[in-house]
Amino acid sequence: MRNPLSMLQAGSAFVRLTADMSRLDEVFNLSDGLVNDEASREMVEACRAHETGARALETRPHVHLDLKVLRALPTGTLGREYALMMDRNGLDPASIPSLPDDDEGKYVRAHLYETHDLWHVVTGFGTDVPGELGLQAFYQAQLPGKLPAAILASGFVNTLVFSFGQREVRMREIARGWLLGRRSRQLFGVRWDDYLALPLDEVRARLGIAVDAVDAVLPPAERVQVVRAAA
Repeated sequence: MRNPLSMLQAGSAFVRLTADMSRLDEVFNLSDGLVNDEASREMVEACRAHETGARALETRPHVHLDLKVLRALPTGTLGREYALMMDRNGLDPASIPSLPDDDEGKYVRAHLYETHDLWHVVTGFGTDVPGELGLQAFYQAQLPGKLPAAILASGFVNTLVFSFGQREVRMREIARGWLLGRRSRQLFGVRWDDYLALPLDEVRARLGIAVDAVDAVLPPAERVQVVRAAA
């Protein structure tokens, strides 16, 4: 049986996030409220089903992200693109607190948390609301976690009540994320340190992130913007 306090925490965080999709603190509260032993077991087993994930659960690697070093990498590399994105948003991975990883379930959360912004770069999703919803759809296509589903549900309600004019843009990104996530290799457990100095296009090719193929079957972003403006 679910802990009533956890359910209350999740519900309260959901309401506050729906009112303001930029509330990152509420994403953390929502995540904490949704965590339970059953959900953790499902996530661990899903990660273990893939060779990369199984190896990560055994060795529990962490990614090392030094913006000074990454800024010096050649233009177009994953690490350089990551540094540029972090600089644009005024973020520094050194300021992001580390989560505990003393068991497999905790390591899954810690690894997804510390690699979140790398997933933004490698999948091509922006850090605005449509881009974040697209990345959550990517997560949901790859793993059975409840947090992406909760954030997407919050995004749908937010769109209906507060941002209906963005429905076309947001739905395109969500569809894009689901298709990309289904086509791509499992990204949980990827040793990102081995990819940072490689060209972003090569990283995507190695990981099966078929950005061009998926974009080809969706309405161009420019056309979605035009439809939204005319609505």
